[in-house]
Amino acid sequence: MGAQAFDEGVATLLTSYRAIPPGATVRLAKKTSNLFRKRAENPHPGLDVSGLDRVISVDKAAKTADVAGMCTYENLVAATLPYGLAPKVVPQLKTITLGGAVTGLGIESTSFRNGLPHESVLEIDILTGGGEIITATPTNEHADLFFGFPNSYGTLGYSVRLKIELEEVAPYVALRHVRFDRLAELQETMAQIALDGDYDGERVDYLDGVVFTAGESYLTLGRQTDEPGPVSDYTGMNIFYRSIQHPSGVTRDRLTIHDYLWRWDTDWFWCSRAFGAQNPRIRRLWPKKLLRSSFYWKLIALDHRYNIGDKLNARKGEPPNERVVQDIEVPIENTTAYLEWFLQNVPIEPIWLCPLKLREPALPNSDATRPWPLYPLEPRRTYVNAGFWSAVPVTPGDPGYTNKLIERTVADLDGHKSLYSESFYAPDEFDELYGGENYRLLKKRYDPQGRLLDLYAKAVKRQ
Repeated sequence: MGAQAFDEGVATLLTSYRAIPPGATVRLAKKTSNLFRKRAENPHPGLDVSGLDRVISVDKAAKTADVAGMCTYENLVAATLPYGLAPKVVPQLKTITLGGAVTGLGIESTSFRNGLPHESVLEIDILTGGGEIITATPTNEHADLFFGFPNSYGTLGYSVRLKIELEEVAPYVALRHVRFDRLAELQETMAQIALDGDYDGERVDYLDGVVFTAGESYLTLGRQTDEPGPVSDYTGMNIFYRSIQHPSGVTRDRLTIHDYLWRWDTDWFWCSRAFGAQNPRIRRLWPKKLLRSSFYWKLIALDHRYNIGDKLNARKGEPPNERVVQDIEVPIENTTAYLEWFLQNVPIEPIWLCPLKLREPALPNSDATRPWPLYPLEPRRTYVNAGFWSAVPVTPGDPGYTNKLIERTVADLDGHKSLYSESFYAPDEFDELYGGENYRLLKKRYDPQGRLLDLYAKAVKRQ
């Protein structure tokens, strides 16, 4: 991108900010989003971030990158892999932006050793609600915003530039798919790998899992390697999540590092089946360039606009659907309890699993008990993220019944959930989970005129 192009993008951003009428809510003018909650229409002009979508520079020696806030991980990875480097955490979908992953949720199979994307940030330029661009680091006068920015979802400002750490990566990833017939054994093995970093005498660099039923679940263990050899391709007729399944024991596979990082994007994990894209007859005719999450998003947007799914259900005499699209996290010792409850009460499968743990040592100036005040993770504790993305029949007279049931169960198990999708928390419970007084102080300092939406209004009231 270069510094000059970035400066031009910043100038465009500030011009668009000044064009928003006083008193109007400041929002992005982006046409696409990886959010799964409906949002109120914005009648006013939005922030023009079109010039902030690339990598500014990569420092191979320092293993860092300066990145514009709206750069997608697809573009970020394309810029770093030629140097043998990658972000420490690369979320699964190509169109997730770095700024979006830092201010919202980002997680992947390195999270058991590298934490979450915001933990790799060294400094960040943020456009505040007042129209000022400030630089926040863990040690400067804006350290409060640095630590409060994750999980704020654009309610404390928008990232303009981020300086992030990178890590060295090998050209290939050797995979082991380990089958479990009991969820308790899967939980025990995840905990062991998260603690020791190996399994059966072999190093584990990447760790995630898939639950199909209570009696069929898998952990996929990845190891970086520079050994040449044949690799699989899951960007065409073959489907990655189906390659995981086998009758017993362990199977092996190999991918290039590029294809490993994007192994889930081709089929949006397994959600492409909702569009018929996993039917071999349809898949042969489906343009390969449209086998990707960004295209499925367009189909979802059409469904949101025209309620296509509910209309089709009505023609078949079936009730409309309640979307259940969530990522939750519970302490690893509660994984089995949560999965058993879910499989008995929510008719959705598969379920994606991803262990995570905050990085050690903690950054200077961070809170010893809750380093990231808007995201309730405890240091030195391993959690497991469970992702499930589908729909269930609505419960008459109780909108959001299943989502509310999930929220209560997760809370009972000392867990929490991301706010990228629909939420139903009462104000006092939301306040306790997502920042409370700390958030109000940040809002008062960095958005004193209330130009940005409040987090509860945005996440729960869908404003």
